[in-house]
Amino acid sequence: MATDTKTALLDVAEHAVRAREFDGFSYADLAEAVGIRKASIHCHFPTKATLSAALMDRYHATFDAECREIETSHDTGADRLKALILLYRNALNEGKTLGLCVTLISSRASLSDQVIEKIKDFRAKMAARIEAIFALGQADKSISGIANPASEARAALALLESAHLSARAEENVQTFDEAVEALNSRC
Repeated sequence: MATDTKTALLDVAEHAVRAREFDGFSYADLAEAVGIRKASIHCHFPTKATLSAALMDRYHATFDAECREIETSHDTGADRLKALILLYRNALNEGKTLGLCVTLISSRASLSDQVIEKIKDFRAKMAARIEAIFALGQADKSISGIANPASEARAALALLESAHLSARAEENVQTFDEAVEALNSRC
């Protein structure tokens, strides 16, 4: 049962962070949502710092698996880029939530050094993945106008993250679509 409770806590906490940011929920909120005593949460996650580290680990593993699926199911750089854009878009839940990493970036002042390092690691790995997509797109000529895949990757990651924030601010996924249109149109 402990694993099920731990998973339920992670699920509820992730939704809370993505919808209300890191400081927008408490252990009391989690306890009520999962149906346990607040003190019981501390058995699984002694602090909010340990909870946020576990959230980042799980999110990174899930996102990594989704990116590997994109790599195995799409042959061209353009198809991989479009699939990655869709992955980011779907994380918006129609503008009601953000991707976990994007949300946590905006809560940086409240995070432990360990979680900040996990965010940096996640973003570095995403930039490397996007760079590989642009390198493939340059080689197979499926993405136009690529001068430097590494620079393109950093710009694309910044665009995806800021488009997330804009869509969340307006609670409108169309805002995301409009923001990434220039990136999509290169495919």
